[in-house]
Order: sequence, then structure tokens, then C-alpha cells
Amino acid sequence: MKALKFSRQRESIRECLKNRKDHPTADAVYVTISKDYPKISLGTVYRNLNLLADMGEIQRFSSGDGSEHFDYNTDPHYHFVCKACGAIIDMPLDLVCDTSDLLTAPFPGRVDSHTVFFYGECEDCLKKKNEKV
Repeated sequence: MKALKFSRQRESIRECLKNRKDHPTADAVYVTISKDYPKISLGTVYRNLNLLADMGEIQRFSSGDGSEHFDYNTDPHYHFVCKACGAIIDMPLDLVCDTSDLLTAPFPGRVDSHTVFFYGECEDCLKKKNEKV
């Protein structure tokens, strides 16, 4: 692949993700970036997020809400999705049983990766629910 030319906008998008833990959508990144780059287009944000994901510098995933989300953390980890507020929270691997033995029989192909999401209610939503009771 040809060397990528430096882009202040792309670097700003990368830094935006680096400083967020909420797994934003492209629209959310656009709102943040457009404060510093008012002439940036939503298309430019989408293209750069997809480029960074394709290069392996960020993660792109869908949690089932119909939107793609982006994560600066490319280390192996899982995600918890709150069904009440929609928050997406990183879950360290050591909280989950070893998933290397998920396949119970040989697969006639090559599995490169897998994605697991946990769904429930986050700590904040549970606290709010208990306060109402």
C-alpha cells in the first residue's frame, strides 16, 4: 500500500477517538471535529474513519443499534451494551471465560477473529432504577 500523506483532519479524528471511551458513531465524531474544523464534511469524517479502520489503527463495529461505532482501542477486548441507555463499555478479556474453544468441531475454513457483545443494564442505569424504587 502506498504511504499515506499526512492530514491534519485525519490526525484530529484519530486524537478525538483516542480521548473518548464511548465508542462514538461517525456522526458523533463529526460533531466534535467540526468545532475545530468547521469546513470539514461528514463524508470526510466517514472516509477517514473507514480508512483508519481498514488500516487497523482503530476498530469499527456494529452493536446491533443500526450504526457503526468506532473504538481507538485495538487490543483484544469485548463490549457490553446497555439496553437502557445505549452505552457501550469495554470489557477486559479477563472478565470472560477463554473463548478459544468456542468451536467444538473443525471448521472447513480459517477463522481470523470473532466478536462477542454482552447486553444488559449498566451500573448507572441500575442505580437510577433502584433510586426510583
